Amino acid sequence: MSRKKKTEKVKPGNKAGEKNKSTKNIIIVVAAVLAAALVVIAFQLRTSTDKTPGSVSAVDDSSLRKGETRETLPPAMFADPFIAGMYQVAKDIPHVLDSVRCYCYCERDPFYHVSLLSCFVDKHAAA
Repeated sequence: MSRKKKTEKVKPGNKAGEKNKSTKNIIIVVAAVLAAALVVIAFQLRTSTDKTPGSVSAVDDSSLRKGETRETLPPAMFADPFIAGMYQVAKDIPHVLDSVRCYCYCERDPFYHVSLLSCFVDKHAAA
């Protein structure tokens, strides 16, 4: 008996590029959800503290910032509404994204990003 090798058939809609794009989209969605969760937590901590004159907030935003000073790209620059929405979130809450480390290793060469916010000052988050 001889065995024939099975050949894989490539489906027309299943390309490697599409798989990479959906992985990147998932990463962006996870980052946005994380950022939204941080905003809610920061808001709850801030509203639960004593607001007497001279009191210090439970969350000191300046101590969490990584130091990204550049402006985010305008959301209108992107035709894809999903990507434009992510850039709008970054524009709305830069202090939160600047306090989150980006896990795509973009702090190395060639990007040298300092935080998750850095991904939105160029087209890195849209790639």
